[in-house]
Amino acid sequence: MEYRLYVGNLSYDVTETDLQELFAQFGAVKSVALIKDKFSGQPKGFAFVEMENQADMQTAITTLNEKEYKGRPLAVNVARPREERRDFGGGNRGGGNSSGPRKHKADNNRRSY
Repeated sequence: MEYRLYVGNLSYDVTETDLQELFAQFGAVKSVALIKDKFSGQPKGFAFVEMENQADMQTAITTLNEKEYKGRPLAVNVARPREERRDFGGGNRGGGNSSGPRKHKADNNRRSY
């Protein structure tokens, strides 16, 4: 079983090492994943921390939830399972001119049948 925590409302200068050290006070930390923007590489302000067991996870939640860390109150709770993403296949994303039906430059350019 996974013991993953969602850690939100993080200051943008928090590092994975900071989180590793913070959560290690409550037990063994298996992994830390600081989520970053895939284009800019800047942190998004949340992370996932995986603990070794449920008791350590619960202690971390009780102690750190709403506690101020680097100037911001943390949101710490059990991470929800990752939802399946639908594959949209690229398809049409819309856009373009949405001013109504297509207008022809001149009606005399149209073929008559």
